[in-house]
Amino acid sequence: MKINGDYSQFYQQLTGRIRESDAACFVLRAAGKAATGVMYLAYPLLLALLGARGETGQLIRTILVPGFSFVLLTLVRAKINRPRPYESWKIAPLIYKDTRGNSMPSRHIFSSAVISMSWFHLSPAVGIVMLLITAAAAWIRVLGGVHYPSDVAAGFLTGILAGIFVIIP
Repeated sequence: MKINGDYSQFYQQLTGRIRESDAACFVLRAAGKAATGVMYLAYPLLLALLGARGETGQLIRTILVPGFSFVLLTLVRAKINRPRPYESWKIAPLIYKDTRGNSMPSRHIFSSAVISMSWFHLSPAVGIVMLLITAAAAWIRVLGGVHYPSDVAAGFLTGILAGIFVIIP
């Protein structure tokens, strides 16, 4: 499946079968919310575990690196100010969002990726599972029509890079 300059056609091909089923649309939206929910719970749990283990240095890195990186990413994103797919093309997104611009890179996917990477310190297995959840969330945001594939790829890679600074002292 190629884009060939017409993202609306690409998007219709990509989501055609999902659009045929109200249940599939519901599952897509629910899976996106569930992936976000996992990260909302996982990050404070990680911070609590690090605090309980007395790992003060790791705790500070796990707070400061994602926080600083998030602010930096937000500034870069505002400078790029890329329109979202539903702004630039005649598509009906499967996920409702009324935000304008600031599509590149995906801050949502960046946050999930850096949280996932932060877990590697305590449990590489949990970190890998969370990166898989992040990859699924990225795909859901593309299918949902709120990001381009390059938006989520940039957010994912940036989150992994920032996460390396969390786990390597």
